[in-house]
Amino acid sequence: MYRVLYRKWRPQVFSDVVGQEHITKTLMGAVESGRVSHAYLFTGTRGTGKTTCAKILAKAVNCERPVNGNPCNECPSCKGIDNGSIVDVVEIDAASNNGVENIRDLREETNYTPSSVKYRVYIIDEVHMLSAGAFNALLKTLEEPPEYVKFILATTEVHKLPSTILSRCQRFDFKRISAQDIANRLKYVAEKENIELTDSGAALIAKVADGAMRDALSLLDRCASYGKVIDEEVACDATGLAGKQHIYSLAEAVTAGDCRAALNILNELYENSCDMERLFSELISHFRNMMIILTAPECKELILASETEIERIKLQAQKLTLAKTLSCMDILNDAVLELKKGSNKRTCAEMALIRLASPQLDTDISSLLARISELEKKVASGNFTAVNYSVEGAEKPLELEEKRENPISDRPAPKQPEKTDGGSGKKAEDKPGEKSESVSQVFEKPIDAEEAPNIAKFNKLSDIIELVSKSDPMISSFLNGASGFLSEHSFYIKPANEMLEKFLNKQEHYNLIQDAVLSVVGRPVKLRLYNETDINRESAKTESKPSDPIGDLINRAKELDIEIIEKGAKK
Repeated sequence: MYRVLYRKWRPQVFSDVVGQEHITKTLMGAVESGRVSHAYLFTGTRGTGKTTCAKILAKAVNCERPVNGNPCNECPSCKGIDNGSIVDVVEIDAASNNGVENIRDLREETNYTPSSVKYRVYIIDEVHMLSAGAFNALLKTLEEPPEYVKFILATTEVHKLPSTILSRCQRFDFKRISAQDIANRLKYVAEKENIELTDSGAALIAKVADGAMRDALSLLDRCASYGKVIDEEVACDATGLAGKQHIYSLAEAVTAGDCRAALNILNELYENSCDMERLFSELISHFRNMMIILTAPECKELILASETEIERIKLQAQKLTLAKTLSCMDILNDAVLELKKGSNKRTCAEMALIRLASPQLDTDISSLLARISELEKKVASGNFTAVNYSVEGAEKPLELEEKRENPISDRPAPKQPEKTDGGSGKKAEDKPGEKSESVSQVFEKPIDAEEAPNIAKFNKLSDIIELVSKSDPMISSFLNGASGFLSEHSFYIKPANEMLEKFLNKQEHYNLIQDAVLSVVGRPVKLRLYNETDINRESAKTESKPSDPIGDLINRAKELDIEIIEKGAKK
């Protein structure tokens, strides 16, 4: 009859236990010196060797010819304990024997001396499952058992044990077994079983096992059933790491802010009976891997994936900031909690995906920090455009704000004055090869001398900034703190942020602000950067011209419709 690998290759001596040398050496020393305690507590995650060490210890204390603290596995006591014929070593499952009556029966049994070995050993697995009454019934016996009785308690949740139990036992904490130790053990077992296992396949199985040797051997057993060389590809198929294209597609849609694609993928998975809670748990693991890449890219061993998958995760992680990744994980964690208690799991999942792909919908601290981080990244790289916050793929944008009247984007561009040929009034044609004036040339053009004295401070710049913010919050943020000055034909901006000039050198940003100025000022004007030195210089030139008081008086009288009679003219 075939025996699964984790049972067939369960260690029979302390020396074979992998990754727990800090425990096995102590136990071997205790057996060899005869200083074995009456009660031990083994704690740790699944598959780390708790029950295995308990059975080895039970054999070692009863072995007739121990070898350096290890059982010989050849004497009648060792063989009887292995095959179960010796009833003095009792293994109890506390999950199904957790009542007071079960512990009372155990206490009564301790009154009888062992029948065939030196010590009666009780191994209580998952001891945290005992009831409060059962723990109280066990206390006295656990503290002062008969000399021929030993207790070995094992648990994965030590925090559930009362302190009165903990204080009566010698505690040993089993660590997760390292991936390298697991891979080496897998190679050894595969060689003995004539299984072809590559280094990459062993490494991947060791990662998936997550520190549990029993899980690793079970996965090796599953891979061996494929009947071919166990490499990374076979290990991916057997462990379920392959076929996760939907996870990458969802993450890609979230990264791109594509709600339509994300909802379509979710709908396809839902139609194929995909469990929403499992799906979101996988998404959390995926974003966790990207978090590791962004935080500690050299720690590949922390990521549960093959080398090929790690490179793919890196490419996706490069499109996100750490703040955005953490914000997505917060949203996914909240979604998992909602899915557990929500009646309509599909709706809960869709809401979470829309929030992931549309960060402007969230106003909590983590989401705001994520948006600021994304903005800083784009500004630093110089690669940014105005963001359209509507849900992509919808017929109409989301109604996130009240509908604005006459939005800037709907207004026609301001009509530019037609070029004329001198004083003839005829429209001037562009000369062949002559280019129209660029935005950068507009800002570099000297200030008109005639306009300089007439430039006045404009007090409604806040209205312009408000209009700009409704179309592009990024541009409006750089306008904050600026000052505005208005003349007959131009609107001068005195920036408080040096980045504003770089923004205005782009045609689309220039047009956006010019539309806002048109709406507030009421007439088309050119945008210029305010240079106080040039303005003062041109003003001084104008003021230095000789004045004509008589001419000014005549012009003023004409404006008031006063009749002017020149000298010598007849009435």
